[in-house]
Amino acid sequence: MQNITHAHAEHELTQLAHQFDHWRQHRTTPFARIPQPLWDYAVSLTAVLPLSVVAKRLRLRGSDLKKRCAARQSTPCAKATAPAALSFVEVTAASSWPLPPLGTEVELHRADGARLRIHSHEPHLPLATLVRTFLETP
Repeated sequence: MQNITHAHAEHELTQLAHQFDHWRQHRTTPFARIPQPLWDYAVSLTAVLPLSVVAKRLRLRGSDLKKRCAARQSTPCAKATAPAALSFVEVTAASSWPLPPLGTEVELHRADGARLRIHSHEPHLPLATLVRTFLETP
């Protein structure tokens, strides 16, 4: 499941690169500070992607991004410690008895650190719906 997380992070990085480009084109002064939400998003992507990849794609200095990452880890942030608001997704499936010896095991990780682990004896789960709902939750 790491590939799904990595692919999703690559997509998010591409979107963030577009946001950085838009900000660079519309900033009022050439030396304006990068907005904090853009920094926060870049730092959160370094949890999944290598710092050098994120810095290069966003056209940032690696040392600046590294300092931001270190600062975020050293200071507790209310936003980082608060659990992400997740919604309940009901999965209805007809259970068979006796349960088959082999089951399905799924583990997902998001860039913000949230994890979802599912162990099921059902052979067919709506994995696409589960993965989409988990990854698209802000």
